[in-house]
Amino acid sequence: MNIHFIAIGGAAMHNLALALKAKGYQVTGSDDEINEPSKSRLAKAGLLPAEMGWFPEKIHSGLDAVILGMHARAENPELLKAQELGVKVFSYPEYLYEQSKDKLRIVVGGSHGKTSITAMILHVLGVCKKEFDYMVGSQLAGFDTMVKVTADAPIMVLEGDEYLSSPIDRRPKFHLYKPDIALLSGIAWDHINVFPTFENYVEQFRIFVRQIPSTGALIYCQEDEWVRSVSEEAVEGVKKLGYGIPSNEIRDGITYLKTEIGEVPLQIFGDHNLMNLTGARLVCNQVGITDLEFYNAISSFKGAARRLEKIAESPKLIVFKDFAHSPSKLKATTEAVKAQYANRRVIACMELHTFSSLNSDFLAEYANSMNNPDVALVYYNPHTIAHKKLAPITPDQVKEAFGRKDLIVMNESSDVVNYLRNQAYDKDVLLLMSSGNFDGIDLNSFAKELADM
Repeated sequence: MNIHFIAIGGAAMHNLALALKAKGYQVTGSDDEINEPSKSRLAKAGLLPAEMGWFPEKIHSGLDAVILGMHARAENPELLKAQELGVKVFSYPEYLYEQSKDKLRIVVGGSHGKTSITAMILHVLGVCKKEFDYMVGSQLAGFDTMVKVTADAPIMVLEGDEYLSSPIDRRPKFHLYKPDIALLSGIAWDHINVFPTFENYVEQFRIFVRQIPSTGALIYCQEDEWVRSVSEEAVEGVKKLGYGIPSNEIRDGITYLKTEIGEVPLQIFGDHNLMNLTGARLVCNQVGITDLEFYNAISSFKGAARRLEKIAESPKLIVFKDFAHSPSKLKATTEAVKAQYANRRVIACMELHTFSSLNSDFLAEYANSMNNPDVALVYYNPHTIAHKKLAPITPDQVKEAFGRKDLIVMNESSDVVNYLRNQAYDKDVLLLMSSGNFDGIDLNSFAKELADM
């Protein structure tokens, strides 16, 4: 197979390119900008374009397919050439379905927890020596790429993102995967630039659930009222299994699951993670993994990158970083840390970074989402707001929206750094939450600096 990638440098796209090269395909690609780590990984595989830009001459009738990334535009010259020649153009999720249409497809959907649940399933399948392909939205320890596609694996595990598929395909990605086994973790309004109303957003999950065949299974979080409602849309015959928070106990900073096989010590914590774990267990049950096998395997799971990831620790300070940025994720993450470290001061810093979070119309959704930590700090960059062509917001608006009078609001990342450097840490916990990096802070190095002070 001869495959060309338009916008090969994206996080997901370059991983698929690497996976297809590993499968033996002939792979080429273009992009107008490629950053690290994509650049080095593509170069090592011999897939880095010789020069940046779009080159219609790369598109020819000998191509079996073109895969179009979200970074490209509908008027991209390579795309136009492919359409002119009649070369088949796939979106990223379309091509993943093409690679998995003869496999059992497990699709993990929901506004939050997708990466963590997918990572748990992959970890357990690996420990239990199951053959599987996968696509996950974050680089995981022990996995060379975020995507694996083979000819022989009978199972494909897919993280089901609800964002758009491509510049010319406005369907949510998870509508294209057609699950045999689906998991739905939670529904909390996000991506308001694409789904302008909550009702419109919820409808995408209804469509997802309706796609499960009558022979399939739906694993759903019964703690979420909207998930319960949406699960009713499943066709007759679908096996429906609800899950919630399993019985557990926290002792000396370690969470123990209370199970029929006894207590199981975990390296993760928090009610949200424990619900994710239970959902993952029910999925694994559907492919022949027993509870005993699951618990033995999950006890060695350390979590997905940037999902309550411990990045520094000393006697006076523990530092976590987390991808949390939406209201529901902030609330769940801060609750988890405060519950796990009830006798320590918890300082939580989050960055308003996404289109939704910086939209003045959406700010009210953050009400009470940062009430759990002892100290709460919110950072945003006015230049980022201007770049996204959004209306300006003020620190007072942010403070009012979050509903916390002692909320600290900052506009300069250097102020965040100086504030945290000047804290007198004494058995404290610091939580850094963002889908970005607080405008250029190396969070891992900074965390080690603070822990070693």
